[in-house]
Amino acid sequence: MELEGARYQVEVAADAASRAQGLMYRDSLEDGHGMLFIHDQQGPQAYWMKNTRIPLDILYFDNERRLVSQQRDVPPCSAGDRCPPYPSEAPARFVLELNAGQAAQIGLRNGAVLVISPSITVPETNAHTER
Repeated sequence: MELEGARYQVEVAADAASRAQGLMYRDSLEDGHGMLFIHDQQGPQAYWMKNTRIPLDILYFDNERRLVSQQRDVPPCSAGDRCPPYPSEAPARFVLELNAGQAAQIGLRNGAVLVISPSITVPETNAHTER
């Protein structure tokens, strides 16, 4: 996938179990890699860093794949259920987690468009009812 001219190889989390697992218990995330979370519908999203060992940028995108919210340099959390949430500022359907600092490195601004590779299956949604 591509974002602001930068290409990333992503793992896809498109079901509840893979979204819940996310990047937990990993000691590193290779440069140029990330995880793309695909939700069934656009809506308020909040991610947390429970059992996540690496700092991340959490990027929220709407149905049109436009960046609507950013949580940059989110620290790891080992406090279990006491880890704080990092919510989107607007409804989102796609969430991209990258190594912390990537958003700053590519000069990412809200409104940027996420280009998802044709090899990644994105289930259809009733986008017109989500706006």
